Amino acid sequence: MEKKKIIIFIGPSLPSSEAKKILNADYRGPVARDDVLKALNDKPYIIGIIDGVFHQKPAVSHKELLKALKSDVTIVGGASMGALRASELDDFGMIGVGRVYESYKNGDMESDDDVAVVFNQETMEQLSEALVNITFNFQKACIKGLITKSEMKNLLEIAKSIYYPKRTYKQILNYSNINIQKKNSLKSFLDKEGIDVKREDAILVLKRIKSIIK
Repeated sequence: MEKKKIIIFIGPSLPSSEAKKILNADYRGPVARDDVLKALNDKPYIIGIIDGVFHQKPAVSHKELLKALKSDVTIVGGASMGALRASELDDFGMIGVGRVYESYKNGDMESDDDVAVVFNQETMEQLSEALVNITFNFQKACIKGLITKSEMKNLLEIAKSIYYPKRTYKQILNYSNINIQKKNSLKSFLDKEGIDVKREDAILVLKRIKSIIK
């Protein structure tokens, strides 16, 4: 039986070394404009889109994704750029999975700024924190009683005001006026219990693709 070609565009959401342990595929860097068109030359059965460029270069276009879908290529997206494009194109057949996709789909998130991060182009190490992760973890901290709703709102306003390449938990807490005891409790919580939503969703994309090819 002919092996089905799978191409995955991945980056800071999940190291490709870890992704390969979940799914054997052709892993490529974050998707940019025309990358999907180039991928079609390799006649893939499935394309997975996790990470993509936002501001560094032109982003992957709806037009090229639609062309792939019309060519009977299955496209699964989640976590970052994949989640954004899936929320826009699921009516045309693109498959979206995960929390980030659902947040875009139901309108809780609207901007690409919610998932944008800056990363080392060579190592894919993430150098800033995604707003979607920050929001989830501050909400979790509020539910646990570590911060009040008012403090959570203030922290999220600070996070949104910081340009995404400089957006880190350290920066947010430096700008906040919550007391030092709460800051320390919050730091400890983030270190021990903080969730990387984009990472979890990236894993879901790979597992969904794995279930399709079985």
